[in-house]
Amino acid sequence: IKRFPKSSYKYKAAVAIRSFSISKGRKIKELPRPKTSAKTGELSTVTGLRFWSNPNYTRIVIDADRETSYVHRLLRKDPSIKKPQRLYVDLKNSILGKDTEKRIPINDNLLSNTRAGQHTPDSVRVVVDIKSFKNYKIFSLKNPFRIVIDVWGKDIGPAYKAGSKVIISKKDGKITTGALAKQLALGVNRIVIDPGHGGRDYGAPGYLKGVHEKNVVLNIGKKLAKKIREKLGCEVIMTRKRDKYLTLEERTAIANTKNADLFISLHTNAARNRRAYGIETYFLNLATDDEAILVAARENATSTKNISDLQTILSDLMQNAKINESSRLAAHVQEAMYKHMKKKYSRIKNKGVKQAPFYVLLGAQMPSILIETSFISNSRECKRLNNSRYQDHLCDAIVKGIRSYIKETNPAFVSDQRSGVGG
Repeated sequence: IKRFPKSSYKYKAAVAIRSFSISKGRKIKELPRPKTSAKTGELSTVTGLRFWSNPNYTRIVIDADRETSYVHRLLRKDPSIKKPQRLYVDLKNSILGKDTEKRIPINDNLLSNTRAGQHTPDSVRVVVDIKSFKNYKIFSLKNPFRIVIDVWGKDIGPAYKAGSKVIISKKDGKITTGALAKQLALGVNRIVIDPGHGGRDYGAPGYLKGVHEKNVVLNIGKKLAKKIREKLGCEVIMTRKRDKYLTLEERTAIANTKNADLFISLHTNAARNRRAYGIETYFLNLATDDEAILVAARENATSTKNISDLQTILSDLMQNAKINESSRLAAHVQEAMYKHMKKKYSRIKNKGVKQAPFYVLLGAQMPSILIETSFISNSRECKRLNNSRYQDHLCDAIVKGIRSYIKETNPAFVSDQRSGVGG
């Protein structure tokens, strides 16, 4: 280090000496950070670690100030060196931010803590110490760049009712999705309502000056929560009750950690063509048309190219997503909205049920949908969206759709509601 101060190996040698000194119990000062130049390209800085957890699910997010490549690996428990089972993520071309917490205790049923450190001169390693788990998924989101780690416990998913029998189709010996859903005690007791955007994220601007998506969907969300409690007897949790900024990954994490049975994200649609109008409902899947990709790009606050990149990782994430159930929920809600609203208003257009890779639905463990209530960019629909009576009718329709979905999945729910038991 002293003889070759300009060597590219200087920092790597310092890391090795530091590690050796620590193992010997010596105190050593903090290492100087490697310098970067415009020619060599800027390093990504890891700016923070965040997490949400419940006994059977934990989501960890690694925040960075720019996109970078990464690798991950699961390490076995090593009793000889008193090391638990670990999962690590190495971010390449990265440095650890000066103010980034290096160790965050989690101490739930699955994980003990997560740690971040400068692994090599140009890579940061984030380690998750594991107590127990069933499986995990890792994926990245953009604008801003962050890496999401989802860890599931061994007791996730609905339990079989005592003494229930699984009926297998005589035709091909397979269990149909709908039949399986009915035979697994799929009650709907807790619903998470997610008013999109908020805080510094205004969402789509309205046709009318001063009207913004974030405010419209918050008003609709509050009305919907009240009606669900009154008409369905379900518990409702809102991801935000005020004008507050939430990251997209935080919204699903709330639904997962609260063990929600349904997740409903509320939005208003927008298009460059101000004549575009109508109502549509989405569920998470590969996008099937260019219009769906454009909607997902806008709601994800990212580019259409990033949506294409995202689709390559979706197949892996689908294993825990309730795709079929989400599709059915979307169909019930969309049909109810169209039928109800066309009785109350003229020129109501049914744009149908669509699928696209929305960030906000990634990793959801329950049936999840995203409702584009109407086009805020359209003169007529913007005025309607800003009207309290229109919002009330929309919410009544959504409640009808939810009730219809629950009735199909769990017929006992409706009879319980009539006797004052359900919810």
